[in-house]
Amino acid sequence: MNKYSSIWQLCIFTVMCGLSGAACLRVGAAEPTALKLIKTGDQFVGEQSRDKVLEIHSDKSLVGLTPNVWYVDYFDPDATGRLVEVSFGAGQKLDMKRPFKLFGNKVDDIFDLKKLKTDSDDALRIATSLQLLKPLTLKNSQIWLERGDDGVVWKVRLWAAKLKNPAASAEIGDVYVSSEDGKVLRAELKVDRVQ
Repeated sequence: MNKYSSIWQLCIFTVMCGLSGAACLRVGAAEPTALKLIKTGDQFVGEQSRDKVLEIHSDKSLVGLTPNVWYVDYFDPDATGRLVEVSFGAGQKLDMKRPFKLFGNKVDDIFDLKKLKTDSDDALRIATSLQLLKPLTLKNSQIWLERGDDGVVWKVRLWAAKLKNPAASAEIGDVYVSSEDGKVLRAELKVDRVQ
């Protein structure tokens, strides 16, 4: 083996290691789900607020369907509105604040975390798999975990590409998914908005 082939093999080995390392980074960099962020947020709130979640919501996703900016609202008996909010971007803490709320939260508003069997990624998958949405190109979503008439539910708001201008999108409505069993409770969709 001459010195050039040895150098060439070393170059190929280095490139392959670099590519496999980049692939590992991509695989390990998946967005954390909303329920996983509860435990992360517990590290930043006081003992009196840990696991005492009132609501979780995201910003509208920017690239793709999965949101990467989330807000976890915890019950805080010491705050004016009885609320402390921890925000996350790509799984990292961005901010923590105590937003003012005219009517303070009550202990009864706290979610029973043991009953939350469906996570945000599952709710998004369930909502986007509706037959009515199959012909559309879904582009963005925004997700809430909130208490409603049906208990604690995921509300998934969706945007789809417009038919005449696929670079633009239109809000097509909301799908409500049970946090306990993952069933679609109702869909308030207006797919004709993509025209």
